[in-house]
Amino acid sequence: MNERSARNERNAATSGFSSLPPVTLVTVPGLHGSEDAHWQSWLEGEMPGARRVEQRDWNTPNLALWSDAVLDVLAGIDGPVVIAAHSFGCLATGHALTHAGASREHAAKVKGVLFVAPASPAKFRFAGAFSARRLDTLSLVVGSETDPWMPLDDARTLAQRWNSAFVNLGNAGHINTSAGFGPWPLAKHFAETLARRASPEYEEEERRAYG
Repeated sequence: MNERSARNERNAATSGFSSLPPVTLVTVPGLHGSEDAHWQSWLEGEMPGARRVEQRDWNTPNLALWSDAVLDVLAGIDGPVVIAAHSFGCLATGHALTHAGASREHAAKVKGVLFVAPASPAKFRFAGAFSARRLDTLSLVVGSETDPWMPLDDARTLAQRWNSAFVNLGNAGHINTSAGFGPWPLAKHFAETLARRASPEYEEEERRAYG
């Protein structure tokens, strides 16, 4: 068992983010997975009960197989979920949530999605036909002006098609380890914000505040 697996086993005894309503974080890495130094691995350690979507072949992106893996993880979770996806993992997540079919009940558990540096569907056309459809959950796309895998304008367009909020992180490369994104408190803030806004308590506060 590697360090990340051991850490997640320790976390598995509890569910939900600290001081937040019970919500499970699910990370969805991109091509080649996310090493221990990656911000997704760090975020898992910050979120008790976090789960990771594992692929049979991290080196061969396949939209159908990778999205099925997302749904398989969701099927094993009771209660609401927030997803933090990166690169091709963003495409797999978006596809899973909008093409769930018979697994619709599992997709409905997802109450928020953080899409970080989504990969270009055009560059991964060989992995399967991708079509961005409006999501039925809160979501945020974080893009970069210097991402080699997705032009910023294309990332913004993808966010619009998903009905996601959009954040331009500036000169941030592919927002991965090589770009300097190991421990990344802003990712934790985004994930916790999505979890909090998806909670019944937040909806009740909004109702009381705005009528």
